[in-house]
Amino acid sequence: MDVAIIGLGIHPFGRTDDMTGLDQGAFAARKALEDAGASWDDMDFAYGGSAAAGNADALVNKLGLTGLQFINVANGCATGGSALQSAYMAIKSGMFDMGMAVGFDKHPRGAFTVDPEKSGLGKWYGDVGMALTPQFFGMKIQRYMHEFGISEDTLIKVAEKNFRNGTLNPNAWRQKAISYDEIKASPMVCDPLRKYMFCSPAEGGCAMILCRADKAKQFTSKPIYLKAVSVKTRNFGSFEVFTQAQALDRADSPTVKASKAAFELAGIGPEDIDVAQLQDTESGAEIMHMSENGFCADGDQEKWFAEGHTEINGKLPVNTDGGCLANGEPIGASGLRQVHEVALQLRGDAGKRQVPNQPKTGYTHVYGAPGLSGVTILSV
Repeated sequence: MDVAIIGLGIHPFGRTDDMTGLDQGAFAARKALEDAGASWDDMDFAYGGSAAAGNADALVNKLGLTGLQFINVANGCATGGSALQSAYMAIKSGMFDMGMAVGFDKHPRGAFTVDPEKSGLGKWYGDVGMALTPQFFGMKIQRYMHEFGISEDTLIKVAEKNFRNGTLNPNAWRQKAISYDEIKASPMVCDPLRKYMFCSPAEGGCAMILCRADKAKQFTSKPIYLKAVSVKTRNFGSFEVFTQAQALDRADSPTVKASKAAFELAGIGPEDIDVAQLQDTESGAEIMHMSENGFCADGDQEKWFAEGHTEINGKLPVNTDGGCLANGEPIGASGLRQVHEVALQLRGDAGKRQVPNQPKTGYTHVYGAPGLSGVTILSV
């Protein structure tokens, strides 16, 4: 049973002081239903998640008490992607015909805070500062740069590109371009990552309607087909968020596993992808994820960015909506935002940031603590 996305909805990311996170999720859900030409009564099920704005199943109070199955999803920054996979499996199995994947959040200002003990770590992990993810990401990209010859120039170009793309996205939080020189001169936060190389906790909501592919044309003339969805966790020896020590033998990241599984399921390879969204929690993440997802060899990112290959008109446009850097990261919605953007690109509805030459296949990748990754492959 193939699965199609027939409706897309999003509430702008950033800060919306007069709306709760739940309100923003309901806004996105209604937009997705409207886009699909469907009603809440048509939904057989929903999967949704929120890390800081309450239980997603509370949306039934906003959308209607119809008795549908609604299951809450929590999987770190991959919450939205995991909600989508759950919806995909519900239809793929033949259990349901149509449903919704939805995510929203409303994080307080400032860095993400975590309780190490809730993640199976000792209190010491927070006491020494390792629970601050900027510190971890700084160490991870510093090691990668040393091993594969990545320069600060490439870190800056990632941020410059994504903020520039954000100016073309009316739903992005950061809609002002930041120049190369401004990024280079911004304060160092966690060496080698500077202020404008990090995303920020944010607010927003995103939803999509999925159905059996054989019913899709009843609702839309532009269905997007989910060819593969894969979520994988870390192996012993992979260097991930909340890692307490380094193994003697380093294992592949969960992204490598999720990517390989998705490509195998879709029956295509990285060379077949026309547009991609890769997790860019900070500039270094996008660089490392290009390789981990199979799009280039370690170290080749220097050439890719120097030659503009990841620009909107490049050979593999990456983070065309500005990514996490321009949109911020409301955890429950972030992974779904990626799919929303790729689906718009494949429908030809991305406006000023539309990728040329009618892209046919798209790819999304989200990464979350404590070391898991979700990948989707979409096609027209």
